[in-house]
Amino acid sequence: MALNITGDPAADKLLTEDPFALLVGMLLDQQVAMETAFAGPEKIRQRIGAIDPGTVAGYDPDAFTEAFKQTPAVHRFPGSMAERVQSLAQVVVDDWGGEAAAIWTQGDPDGAEILKRLKKLPGFGDQKARIFLALLGKQCGLEAPGWREASGAYGESGSHKSVADIVDAESLTKVRETKRTAKAAAKNG
Repeated sequence: MALNITGDPAADKLLTEDPFALLVGMLLDQQVAMETAFAGPEKIRQRIGAIDPGTVAGYDPDAFTEAFKQTPAVHRFPGSMAERVQSLAQVVVDDWGGEAAAIWTQGDPDGAEILKRLKKLPGFGDQKARIFLALLGKQCGLEAPGWREASGAYGESGSHKSVADIVDAESLTKVRETKRTAKAAAKNG
């Protein structure tokens, strides 16, 4: 299934075809619009010539940060996010043989195990890991037993809680409204 998250065909194609690019998009999804975050891997690919974990991990850190800063910026916090992306790439190289998809496929793991693996990644707390697991299950064909349960509310069928639920402009609007409502409720306390 082709992902439709960013509204940019090249960025969405990369996310669909490259598990590491999808993982990087999820990592970047904080304090910027979802479309901006998930378009980040394509910007990185264009600027440094690749988005594979080995290239990213081995790239000169200062030059990598400069690539993040080019207009339009990859993220509103280019320094810290460039560092996080390189840390993530290094973990994928060191722990998963350079294959991001191994995180959710190696050893035929169940949903709980995948969640545990995701939470060990740099920049992936509990919520981000659950959202990414839901994205894998809802849109990327992950069939690991228990993935819905492990993703919690983000795994619910028919929900519009996160990027895992975005398939078109209409669902993006619904996810934004759900997030806006949740933010207002939290603020009002």
